[in-house]
Amino acid sequence: MKSQTIGSLLLESGKITPAGAERILRLQKERGMLFGEAAKALGLVTERDIQHVLAQQFDFPFLSNNKSGLSFELVAAYKPFSTQVETLRAVRSQLMLRWFIDNRKTLAIVSPVNGEGRSFFTANLAIVFSQLGERTLLIDADLRQPRQHKLFNVDGKLGLSNLLAERADTSVITQIEGFRDLSLLPAGTLPPNPLELIGRRLEPCLESLASEYDIILLDTPAGSQGSDAQTLAAKAGGALLVARQHKTRLVKLEAMKNQLENTGTALIGSIINDF
Repeated sequence: MKSQTIGSLLLESGKITPAGAERILRLQKERGMLFGEAAKALGLVTERDIQHVLAQQFDFPFLSNNKSGLSFELVAAYKPFSTQVETLRAVRSQLMLRWFIDNRKTLAIVSPVNGEGRSFFTANLAIVFSQLGERTLLIDADLRQPRQHKLFNVDGKLGLSNLLAERADTSVITQIEGFRDLSLLPAGTLPPNPLELIGRRLEPCLESLASEYDIILLDTPAGSQGSDAQTLAAKAGGALLVARQHKTRLVKLEAMKNQLENTGTALIGSIINDF
């Protein structure tokens, strides 16, 4: 199938009119400009409009507005060319080289306490993996204070807990609108026994899901909320530790590092979040 031109994509999206397209084509011919440059010179489109249609041409999904209801905290969805997201892509590259090799697919994202940006980081990391064309599953494994269903604007009534309790099947996984390769398994019903539920049932669940996805990221509860994060990380096999600049105390970071290593979890690295 032949790729659509920038002009046709701008017309289809309503960014320019047929009359506007003719003006652009005349200026393009007169000055030897690219179509997008001519359109911007005439003030008919913005740089963001051009980025959006280029993303469509090169199969690089991102959102230009909030029609999907996704939170603006998902900077990788709305501002994929920002400095923040370039940093996320650098982390993605390191993980592809250091962890997601030799058929390893699952990684837990952990942090010592609440407020360190763990859920924000995990959600955006999942998006940049999906933009690479990796079939990505984000699991909200925080069965105490889940956030991912709010960030992605999906129904969080059923999810991981229901799946683990065998009261639901994989139909509770939602493919995220606008991102062909990104799916979310929300936390679901908050159980009275999250640690026991995770300990007994998570491992076979992850093994089954690994046959359907290339990358599986687990958002976890803060380490201060109990042993859930350590158990989740052990089941995943590896963990990435998130701390917030000027907030996370070194002693808590060191304590969590030791706890993870004591469970046999591979600690892939640490991220200092300053966003």
